[in-house]
Amino acid sequence: MPLHIRAWKRALAGGTLAAAVLLAGLSGPAHADPEPTADWTVQPVPGGHRITLHLDQPLPVRAAVPELAVDGASLGPAQESPDGKTLTLVTADPRAAKATSVQVAWNGEVPSNTTPRARPAPPATTPKKKPHLPADPATPGRYQVEKTAYDFGDTAVTLSGIGGRPAEVRAVVYQPKAWGKRPLVLFLHGRHSACYNPDTRRTSNSQWPCPAGELPIDSHTGYSGPAEVLASHGYAVVSISANGVNATDNPFSEDRGALARGELVMHHLDLLAAAAKGSGDPALTKLFKGRLDMNDVGLMGHSRGGEGVVKAALLNDGRAKPYGIRAVLPLAPTDFARATLPNVPMSVFLPYCDGDVSNQQGQHFYDDTRYAARRDKAARSALMMMGVNHNFFNTEWTPGVAVAPAGDDWFNNADPVCGNTAPTRLSAAEQYALGTTYISGFFRLFQGEEDEFLPLFDGSGGTAPSAGRAEVHTVAQAPADERLDVATFTAPSRSVTVTGPGTGVICAGMLDRSLDSGLPSCATTLTTSQAPSWTPATYAPNVASTPVLRFSWTGPGARVRAVLPHGAGNVRGYDALTFRAALDEASGDADLDVTVVDRRGRAQTVRVSAISDALTRFPGLSSPLPKTWLRTVRIPTGSLKHVDLHSVSEIRISGASATGGVYLADLAFADDDAGSARLSELPQISVQSLTVPEGDGPGVATMKLTLSRRTDEPVTVNVQSIVTGATPVATQLARQVVIPARATSATFQIPITGNTTVAPAAQSYQVVASAPTNAVIGSGFARLVVTDDDQEG
Repeated sequence: MPLHIRAWKRALAGGTLAAAVLLAGLSGPAHADPEPTADWTVQPVPGGHRITLHLDQPLPVRAAVPELAVDGASLGPAQESPDGKTLTLVTADPRAAKATSVQVAWNGEVPSNTTPRARPAPPATTPKKKPHLPADPATPGRYQVEKTAYDFGDTAVTLSGIGGRPAEVRAVVYQPKAWGKRPLVLFLHGRHSACYNPDTRRTSNSQWPCPAGELPIDSHTGYSGPAEVLASHGYAVVSISANGVNATDNPFSEDRGALARGELVMHHLDLLAAAAKGSGDPALTKLFKGRLDMNDVGLMGHSRGGEGVVKAALLNDGRAKPYGIRAVLPLAPTDFARATLPNVPMSVFLPYCDGDVSNQQGQHFYDDTRYAARRDKAARSALMMMGVNHNFFNTEWTPGVAVAPAGDDWFNNADPVCGNTAPTRLSAAEQYALGTTYISGFFRLFQGEEDEFLPLFDGSGGTAPSAGRAEVHTVAQAPADERLDVATFTAPSRSVTVTGPGTGVICAGMLDRSLDSGLPSCATTLTTSQAPSWTPATYAPNVASTPVLRFSWTGPGARVRAVLPHGAGNVRGYDALTFRAALDEASGDADLDVTVVDRRGRAQTVRVSAISDALTRFPGLSSPLPKTWLRTVRIPTGSLKHVDLHSVSEIRISGASATGGVYLADLAFADDDAGSARLSELPQISVQSLTVPEGDGPGVATMKLTLSRRTDEPVTVNVQSIVTGATPVATQLARQVVIPARATSATFQIPITGNTTVAPAAQSYQVVASAPTNAVIGSGFARLVVTDDDQEG
């Protein structure tokens, strides 16, 4: 979570890193740190090269993972030293051998070494006006709110996810002044500097507890807006501090702190559950006895906290007696390992002007979970929030409001779309109000069953006055038993054909990183920050992501034809025909016709541009904007008056312009339904660590995946090996593994190169399980340790 990204304008150029770090806060003036310098080396090692970059000042504290770039091209995530001043990367990329510059990169891109000039703004578009809902989720409720806190100190818990190091147990609490059990909502902030000096206005993030003379940054107090609203409607809201994790997740965790954050959430839930029963700490008992319903829990996590609350939900599911987690909201989240979360209602909030997690990788939570369970009971959505950045959902990360130093994470104030003077950029106050509206609406919908808020999240349209002028785009998927999937477009299908002067190809991922999938890349001319659905994940860089149909045409008559199976044509009971679409980045302006055909040959056609802005490009002039993000096209079945909805035979999607190209996904008839939470129906899959000798030549290491219990469905999971050693003897790769129905384990092999060279120590490699179907991740991180078996002399 950045404090100072706003002034992080320049990165390494010719071996020099220039970054003015701007500190702005309520109680002190802005301060610019001296420009750091850097030197770098590239050394040959078996299997590739080791790149090392030394900085004379720490990197800014961000949610994103730092990368190393050679001659302007990012070669992947780097290992960061505890003090943030050294980055290393072992790579087999041949470009490393010819490096003339080594630079810091973020989300696949090297920050510019000059201040960008203002450019003419793109043509203004007027968004279609959406109707206001009959109720506003941000309107205060009937209960008075009492605000309290609890604090057990900076070292009250030790977390295995940061190597057994301590963290604080501290929270601010908002409760209605009313007796009786109340639904619980827990908030978890993201990665931000843990400490600051109130005199010098400098921050630090490499020691916990805070060094002498420094104070903790109270990031957990920054969500009072939605907390107050929810408490006034009868919810107990607990916002917890995670500074101990922020200060130690680099380099003391396997997963950038996701497990530790999940463990911290579960520790708080355990304390709250005990207090609600009248046991445990007396102070907590006084606050919570008889006042919490632990079978009705919602989780919101911001930034790395978003990945943390997903992990908490998975940890909870692995317990013999789990709490009733009914809704999970990742806000501007990271998703480094592509876990899935079926059977739990979820909405992913994506800020369009996010200058930290600029690749909006949290979109993977939505995309990867869509078909992860055949009987998925939950609805999910992803919201693209225009004109808002990463930080300003939290007042303690907002300059002029925060007590500690804070900054605007969007890095280019001259940008005509996201710069702080751009007409489309929301003010900090407008952004905070938007967050309050949608956070409170989400939990009131999925925990409070206030269905009037469903149009905020189901893609049907609708907004609230409290959201102001904000423009929010929504994609959504109904529960499995509330929809009929006509064509998922995730793999070739006999029921889908392309005819006329057009082509249709299933593509996945980008940058040719997923060769084992056998699918060509999508987004062939986009940067990773412009393609949220396809951006490579830190711990699953070669795992194929989000297969879709890439449909292009060169003349009239080109169409995609999706045939419904006999017996499945009665769609009268569904609310809408929906699919997702976006213009191919190589296409000019284009349009589509959607035709519904019944079994008597009657047809009705709808022009996409008449009902949806899905084929209008998002604004922006240069990476990380504009984004290519598939938006929902929604055709209410009630508007299809000229066909028999009891006997629909096929759907045709045709080119309505002379030429064009689009991405298509998720064609289905669906009901507007919020679903329910039933995560525990799925087994958990874990990968087992292994130690093997290297051998003298090519060989394999056979590793094992296990399921927590049998299932009648085959389970698939992707495994990625990641080279992290100084002299690699194992190969980095990704592959999909299938565990047959009723089986509880499977094996997979990682190639070992082996050699006859004496090494000073064993080599250790990460092996990560991700993106499963019909199961969820249990222990998804393991180690392959390759010991040296050569002797000196």
